[in-house]
Amino acid sequence: MKVLAIITGPTAIGKTDAAIEAAKYFNTEIVSADSRQIYRELHIGTAVPEEVDLKSVPHHFIHSHSIFDNYNASRYETEALELLDQLYTKHDIVILTGGSMLYIDALCNGIDLIPDIDLQLREELKVRLEEEGIESLRLQLKKLDPVYYINVDLKNPARIVHALEVCLMTGKPYSSFRRDSPKKRDFAIIKTALDCDRSKLHTRINTRVDRMIQSGLEDEVQALLPVKHLNSLNTVGYRELFDYYEGKIAKDKAIELIKRNSRRYARKQLTWFRRDKEYKWFTPQEVPQLIKHIETLIKNL
Repeated sequence: MKVLAIITGPTAIGKTDAAIEAAKYFNTEIVSADSRQIYRELHIGTAVPEEVDLKSVPHHFIHSHSIFDNYNASRYETEALELLDQLYTKHDIVILTGGSMLYIDALCNGIDLIPDIDLQLREELKVRLEEEGIESLRLQLKKLDPVYYINVDLKNPARIVHALEVCLMTGKPYSSFRRDSPKKRDFAIIKTALDCDRSKLHTRINTRVDRMIQSGLEDEVQALLPVKHLNSLNTVGYRELFDYYEGKIAKDKAIELIKRNSRRYARKQLTWFRRDKEYKWFTPQEVPQLIKHIETLIKNL
């Protein structure tokens, strides 16, 4: 039985170090499940592992695509499964690490069969959201897909917009594309996650942001200003500094917002992963116990 061992958790918790330690122990390779580290044009703001770490253990899906690619969780599922087929010819276990919830879910359970979205339609809906507000989009979604309307988080504009994109482009309800049950995988999945005291996590996040600024994040973002409209750049650490360079906010405010939004994202990650009771949780200091847990479960397969 081949095994995919997941090591996840909130941003800045120490997933990279834990995954490298585990990969060395099992003499295997690492597959990244980070939806931003995948882009080769992004370095500092995505906290890509250091070069020495990338060389110490083979990594996949790090700087493998471009910000100009129309990349999503569906493509990730397809490409990651193809990669695992190759890796399993050499290894019985592969480590998956990262914090992108949808990417991990897509690889474990399969992704909804959602068609590619017309970019012009997406921009039109974003303009409507800004000009008319979310209530207008909610009402249209309620009319086009009452089934999904009942279940969707009505406070989440991204989900409202995405569902409308599918409805308007295909003429079918978004709910009609959603799968009813997880896809079966031909490998076992072991789920582990890292967490720590909330104040310590916030300190780790704030320290990481300060380190990014010191490492030249401002210059990295400034160079990307001509393509700031790309969906791949609509992410924490970049959009706040885009606003700074456009004169909308002060530099100190931008840095403060990066820290705040990173903390909020971490909270969202923890909520998402804790809903899945298959995860076994460890602190960043308990990586040896995490590895032992994986090893024990493998022996019992």
